[in-house]
Amino acid sequence: MQELDYVKINFDSNGLWVLNVALAVVMFGVALGISLSDFKILFKQPKAVLVGVLSQFILLPLVTFCFVYVVKPQPSIALGMIMVAACPGGNISNFMTHLAKGNTALSISLTAFATFTAVFMTPFNFQFYGNLYPPTAQILKNVALNPLDLIQLVLMILGVPLILGMLLRHYKETWAIKLSKLLKPLSIIIFAAIVIIAFSKNIDVFNAYIHHVLILGIGHNILAILLGFLLAKAFKLSFKDQKTLAIETGIQNSGLGLLLIFSFFNGLGGMAILAAFWGIWHIISGLLLATYWSKK
Repeated sequence: MQELDYVKINFDSNGLWVLNVALAVVMFGVALGISLSDFKILFKQPKAVLVGVLSQFILLPLVTFCFVYVVKPQPSIALGMIMVAACPGGNISNFMTHLAKGNTALSISLTAFATFTAVFMTPFNFQFYGNLYPPTAQILKNVALNPLDLIQLVLMILGVPLILGMLLRHYKETWAIKLSKLLKPLSIIIFAAIVIIAFSKNIDVFNAYIHHVLILGIGHNILAILLGFLLAKAFKLSFKDQKTLAIETGIQNSGLGLLLIFSFFNGLGGMAILAAFWGIWHIISGLLLATYWSKK
């Protein structure tokens, strides 16, 4: 199992460039559905928003670090878990919140706010907790990751598309709504296809090591969902908001995590397999949970 820390996922530079563009287009499509009025909820429901940010950017990375410290997985898998926890919420969380009969307005506002916050918090949390745990700190030392390079890539992939999409929505709302309906499904399909193609070329590696991340990935995801739900409950938020924060904390942007892993870690085996499995599993768990809540 030790060799998993040295396994590399083959992903060429052309595929990485297309993955960059695809993820930027996904974020641009998300931004087309966000207007400045969505940020008004920051003032109408500051408590719910602050609890959401606390859950996603402060407690989830901390709880993940504690989980890693107790379970002691392979260093590359541990670093993959820290990477996923450092990423903002996934772009399908709004749909799942709507399906679960949660607070969709809060979900959209948290997505927008979290995306802006992630430009700085994702690199910070990843670097901080990655260096705090000795086995993962050794990997970071070997890679010699430059934090500024990480911030720059996250800014280009998240920040710029978000600002451009919101500007188009503000000045050309009709165009933005029409384009959003086309771009969202198309960009997600393209992004999924790229990831599937990348892993089809590495199917032997994936099959050989998937069992190492199966229980860890599922356990980590359940922990994230419970964290969001119980924290909202502890702060006496409504049941709609509890469902929303559970989904927002449990649905992470593992696509961004994969991109950063391919860009800075050359597809390091444990990291890439964990992030890829999370990307598949959180859709399954999120849909199951949202469907259950939709029937209650």
